[in-house]
Amino acid sequence: MATKTELRRQELRDTLIAIAERTIAADGLTALRARDLASEAGCAVGAIYNVFGDLTDLVLAVNARTFHRLGADVAASLAEAPQDPVEQLVIMAQAYHRFAAQNHLSWRALFDVERAPGEAAPDWYLAEMGQLFNYISDPLAVIFPDRAATDIALLTRALFSSVHGIVLLGLDQASAGVPSDDIDRMIALVLRQITTSA
Repeated sequence: MATKTELRRQELRDTLIAIAERTIAADGLTALRARDLASEAGCAVGAIYNVFGDLTDLVLAVNARTFHRLGADVAASLAEAPQDPVEQLVIMAQAYHRFAAQNHLSWRALFDVERAPGEAAPDWYLAEMGQLFNYISDPLAVIFPDRAATDIALLTRALFSSVHGIVLLGLDQASAGVPSDDIDRMIALVLRQITTSA
């Protein structure tokens, strides 16, 4: 049974994650400041570091929630998807775009959080990315039954990188020829082309 100290620590952890999640969603990762967090949570600044090693650890905890919601949205998009594996890829990729558009700053935080050079991604991050990759690799294995598993794994990452790049540049309205109104159409064109010619 948890002690009162452990319960208070968990309560503060949950509170800080909720505040950080709201802050990132509203104003982005750069708006997250220890002093502001402590003020809103009603704790000392030092208390934050008794619960999290640093603000990066707190951001990673928020990102774990965001990744989980992203995975749930992608999985839900498959519920009414056709059996055609190419169209499943298109539908999932467009669900990824919708999530990124509707949760733009939280989605950006998934990829913008800084880690020390050479520091491995946390296990939960690898697990969540692995699940996203499984959603992609399963249809690819049906489309290309004769491809080696290593090729499917590479193609999975290539397709994710392609879709992510289109969404990133389109939502950021970068000068890279990705009009925001055409993101879904561009995703569909790229995926259908790659999966019929790879």
